[in-house]
Formats: sequence, structure tokens, C-alpha cells
Amino acid sequence: MITAILFDVDGTLIDSNDLHASAWRETFLHFGVDLPLDRIRTQIGKGGDNLIPALLPPDLVEAKQEEIESHRGDLFKRDYLPRVVPFPGVRELFERIVADGRKIVLASSAKDDELRFHLNVIGASDLVFASTSKDDVAHSKPDPDIFAAALVKAGAAADQAIVVGDTPYDMEAAAKLGVRTIGFRSGGFPDASLREAGAAELYDGVQDLLGRYEHSLLSRG
Repeated sequence: MITAILFDVDGTLIDSNDLHASAWRETFLHFGVDLPLDRIRTQIGKGGDNLIPALLPPDLVEAKQEEIESHRGDLFKRDYLPRVVPFPGVRELFERIVADGRKIVLASSAKDDELRFHLNVIGASDLVFASTSKDDVAHSKPDPDIFAAALVKAGAAADQAIVVGDTPYDMEAAAKLGVRTIGFRSGGFPDASLREAGAAELYDGVQDLLGRYEHSLLSRG
């Protein structure tokens, strides 16, 4: 029986992936590295601990990773975070899930302060049972730590939960724990990459899932 739905946040519940990519590009330029936005975009969904080594030379990572992450965090909160908006239908979807007697846990690679801001933007904190962020674990997605922590907070086993996310890194992280996944196209990743990473179902986003709820994993379990 499904007792918990674990939601990624960026790109899944809020429209923020392009903002994150732009903030990373601006940060890398500050440190003397000019990377195409499209290349950075392919890594969105990872936390800085995994994104930076995937894009920058090892010597720069070793010398500057902590400084780069700190700079990006300050930049994003100052210049990009105020532009984040939720996708339509989040509260309605959450109400449906809670009415079915299931717990909603937010599971994000963002830092805790960003996650708190997102929760306020979504306007459904009263429907969220718990949340986990990068601050709760050692490693971000595609490592499974964040979803593992979310399962603990929900008091659910892997076969009692479903992950909803928008990137292959959500799917990979959930698969490492044996949790089934629903993929959203709202994050901008191709269907094939989401399927290959383990998505059992694909939807355009929140409203599409809500409109087809009765036929989804959320209903069928």
C-alpha cells in the first residue's frame, strides 16, 4: 500500500530550472570559466556537490568548490530566487493526495533556506507532512541520500512510496532505493532520458498528473 509521495521541488513543483542554470553560468564566469548554458542545463537537478565536479576541471574543483558553492548560493538567493513561481495546480494535487490518506514529503537537492522559501511560494505548507534538503544529508542527487531521509521522515518503506521528479537524477536516486518514480516533462529533460533513468510514468507536469490522477501510479499504487 502506498503511504507516502516524495516530491522533488525545483522543476517539479516550481519553475526554476532555467534560473538555476543561469545562476550557475554567472557563477562560473565569476571564477573564470565560460560554459555554454545548454551544457550546464543538463546537470540541473544535482546539488552543487555533484554538479560542480561534473562541469569543472578537477584542479579548480579541489581548490574552489566550497567557495563556488557559497558564491552561487548568495547570488541565487539575491538575484534569482525572487523570480521563482510555482506551477499551476500544486495545491489541488496535494489536496487530492492528502484526501487519499497519503503523506507528502518534499525531497530537494536545494539548501534548507531555499526549500523553505519554495514551500512558502507553493502555498501548501499545511498539506506537507515533512521535508528534506541537501542540509540533511552528505550527498545530493543522483545519490539516494535525500530520498532515503525522506522515507525515514515519512515512516515508509521503499515499496510504500512513490517519487515524483523532473530530472534523470531524481529517477536514478529513487531507483537506487527501489522506489518507483513518476517523471515530469516540466523540468525540460527528454522523455528518453527520464525513461532510461527509471521513470515508470511520464506527465507534462502537475496539472497533467492531476487531470489523469485516477489512471496514475498515485491512484493505482
